[in-house]
Amino acid sequence: MKRRISILAFILLAFGLTACGKNDGQATTGAAVTVQTESSQEKKTENNSGKEKDQTGTADPASITTEAVTGEELSEKTDNTEKKSGTLVVYFSATGTTRDIADKIAGITGADVYEIKAAQAYSDADLNWNDSDSRSTKEQNDPSVRPEIGSETISLEGYTKIYIGYPIWWGEEPRIMDTFVESYKFDGITMIPFCTSSSSGIGRSGQNLADNAGSGNWLDGERFGAGASEDEIRSWIDGLQ
Repeated sequence: MKRRISILAFILLAFGLTACGKNDGQATTGAAVTVQTESSQEKKTENNSGKEKDQTGTADPASITTEAVTGEELSEKTDNTEKKSGTLVVYFSATGTTRDIADKIAGITGADVYEIKAAQAYSDADLNWNDSDSRSTKEQNDPSVRPEIGSETISLEGYTKIYIGYPIWWGEEPRIMDTFVESYKFDGITMIPFCTSSSSGIGRSGQNLADNAGSGNWLDGERFGAGASEDEIRSWIDGLQ
């Protein structure tokens, strides 16, 4: 009897151990599945995150630039670029003397500046007034000559006042100034001539420009010597008001 009980107890004990082993195996397997699933999710997330990073990292530079250029900062920049002061200083200067006066006028009035440049620059020999065969002498002796302008054209839209400056050559405006005024319309614009010279006055140069332009409200001009002070120029400008 005791032997039977011992055998039965042994069988029951063996069955219990087997059951526990199966349960433990299922738990372990389940844990492994869970870990694997989580690991897969993490990997997937990392891959997706990597994709997003790659997409961001490999974005077309042109598209980024376009977005920046079309933003608020660019709008302000564009507005500032296109905005005009309403006043323009136009000048021709072969030696820099007239440029100096033009820059001072622009500084005082806050005007925009446009330089008339000859398509063929004037050399020192061209400007030799003692040489009857020099280029400038020949041009000034022929009122019909119209030297070509090399500067880009400018829109006068939005300007209501233009200071127009030049040196005096042989008592008159350089012929390239006639080229300029005949190339534009100055309707509704107040035109204010100014010139530079060592001794000659403005003479008929301002009137010549007005006649050749055929448009604009032309005021009497003013002559300045080299190195005229800002106070001198400001006094003239204030007197125009």
